[in-house]
Amino acid sequence: MLYTDLTKKALRISFAAHQFQVDQGGLPYVYHPFHVAEMMGDDEYAVCVALLHDVVEDTSVTIEKLEACGFPDEIVDAVDLLTYRNDRPYIEYIELLKKNELARKVKLADLKHNSDMSRIDHYNETVFERMAKYNEAIHFLQQEDVDF
Repeated sequence: MLYTDLTKKALRISFAAHQFQVDQGGLPYVYHPFHVAEMMGDDEYAVCVALLHDVVEDTSVTIEKLEACGFPDEIVDAVDLLTYRNDRPYIEYIELLKKNELARKVKLADLKHNSDMSRIDHYNETVFERMAKYNEAIHFLQQEDVDF
């Protein structure tokens, strides 16, 4: 993972926000954004977005707080797009993400990590339905848009 002043700030926020959460496998949740960030290579903004991609959705951190911390608009906008809101159908959420390259890149890595069945201890119908939804989203996000 790339370590810059900006990515270190995102790392600190991600850790503080997620430090007491656990994932479905019972592991510290913070490993998930760290893993997604590691998939971003040396793209500083993508590393920050990956680290922060769930903080607004799953913690008390707000978009306004990220702005106040001095993150560039590109990062804040991508995190805002990645924040799923229940008042929007999932497919609309994915369609919006596809229009922002930074958000799309992070969401693809997020979906791939979330689709790793070895992270899950117990399988049930809900898990399989979620995996199917993730696979559809991955396929959609990977498709090239064709203009006629």
